[in-house]
Amino acid sequence: MIGRNLVRLALAGATLTGCGFSGVQDLPLPGGADLGDHPYTVKARFANVLNLVPQSAVKVNDVAVGRVVAVTLPEGGWTAEVTMEVNGDVKLPADAYAELRQSSLLGEKFVQLGDGPSHVPPGGSPERGTPPSPGGGGTLADGAVIPLSRTNRNPEVEEVFGALSMLLNGGGIAQLRTITVELNRALGGNEPEVRSLLEQARKLIGDLDANKKGITDAIDGLNRLSATLRGRKEQIGVALDDLEPGLAVLAEQRGALVRMLNSLDELSRVAVGTVQKSKDDLIADLRALEPTLRKLSDAGTDLPDALQVLLTYPFTDAVLPAVKGDYLNVYLQVTARPGTEIIPPIAPPLPPAGPARTQGD
Repeated sequence: MIGRNLVRLALAGATLTGCGFSGVQDLPLPGGADLGDHPYTVKARFANVLNLVPQSAVKVNDVAVGRVVAVTLPEGGWTAEVTMEVNGDVKLPADAYAELRQSSLLGEKFVQLGDGPSHVPPGGSPERGTPPSPGGGGTLADGAVIPLSRTNRNPEVEEVFGALSMLLNGGGIAQLRTITVELNRALGGNEPEVRSLLEQARKLIGDLDANKKGITDAIDGLNRLSATLRGRKEQIGVALDDLEPGLAVLAEQRGALVRMLNSLDELSRVAVGTVQKSKDDLIADLRALEPTLRKLSDAGTDLPDALQVLLTYPFTDAVLPAVKGDYLNVYLQVTARPGTEIIPPIAPPLPPAGPARTQGD
């Protein structure tokens, strides 16, 4: 009996060796998806397929609709290419997504197809067995390739445990007690100060919120100013280049400028001292001039007019436009006292012109 079983095992091993490992992968698994009479081929490119193997399931809304035919690495490429066969009755949109998922915590890997990452129709949870409806962009045709931008994968259990281990060991949880103790020490007994600080922070945030339009306008103004300066950077550069020689001259004459400022300071001290010492006399002089200045102010425009007439004696027609001719000067000469000299003297009148004489007269 034992010998017969050994012979059977030897024959099975020879059969498997003759077929090869690739032949075993090509054998259909029991309970797989029904591909129908006219399946079509779809390819998807993943950055990492983890341990996905051929004959893995292809699902739509967690219902098997196909299987993985091959997992290859294209020549010269850095992304894995998964070839799948899908039941011909399942219509997928042309922009379908492919997501590598896991049936359970330690279950097998499979490829989930849908019209988006983690496809959920508008109504709630996905309906099992109902494929995503094609949109206006057409359906996924035979031989179509889903690019890397429309593929994704769920995190592995090892990755989750690794992240959790990093969080527990080096993520700062061990320091939470220290942080809590130090915060209690810092805040203990300082509750009024902390409350006041929080109240001031609240007021500050409220003021900033109330003045956000002004802040926005100021930022916009700075933006416009910077744009203007950027547009005139050549003129600014020329101005700075021209300013450099002037600054050099000021640097050379720094000593003279300092001496001038010191002299002005000394002059101001002397002037202030002089004004303070003569303050009483100056006030007395101003009070003495007050009546005279008031009289001059009361005279108004009469004094300038009188001075204008006085400087034009004897009076001309421009000063007294109402008096025509030289009658006023003649009147002054007639009414003046004997011995009074009129300047300028009045010219004697010319004799009247007679009739014209001829040469024979």
